[in-house]
Amino acid sequence: MRVISGKYRSRPLRSLKGMMLRPTSDRLRETLFNILAPAIQGATFVDLYAGTGAVGIEALSRAARHVVFVEQHAPVVALIRRNLQSLGIGAEAEILSLNVERAVERLEARRFHAQILFLDPPYAAGEEYERTLEVLGESSIVAPEARVVVEHLKKRELPERVGDLELARVVEQGDAALSFYRLALAA
Repeated sequence: MRVISGKYRSRPLRSLKGMMLRPTSDRLRETLFNILAPAIQGATFVDLYAGTGAVGIEALSRAARHVVFVEQHAPVVALIRRNLQSLGIGAEAEILSLNVERAVERLEARRFHAQILFLDPPYAAGEEYERTLEVLGESSIVAPEARVVVEHLKKRELPERVGDLELARVVEQGDAALSFYRLALAA
């Protein structure tokens, strides 16, 4: 696994053997960031269920201003720290070692606003998709122009609308898909 483009292009990233990590493939990450390209520079980015941190690191490599990595499993948090340190990434990244709901509460308390939020729960944890979308659909951390992107199996259908979020686009690639949500316009 490597960083695809930008400042840290071609630099390797570590993963954990034996863990149930399923890093976003290089090809899917490239597709994601090709779509996000106009919005990424200077953006605040939240990588929920961060795993190896590859998606958030790719955002930093492509000039995101700040990335918050949310991961609750201690060995995986240590892995993200090692990946950040190996690239010399410092203040522009922060790790919240919490579950997603508590992390969102903490960010709300700080009046944090994100332009891009990416979530990639374990594929087997189906309830996490809807629950996390519900939390984000009611959360003040989702900036008015924000994009919420969900990686999932393409055979899993996600809701058209959750709280204030509405599905805007779905991009399929292999067995995976990226669903893009935005805040619904007031009627």
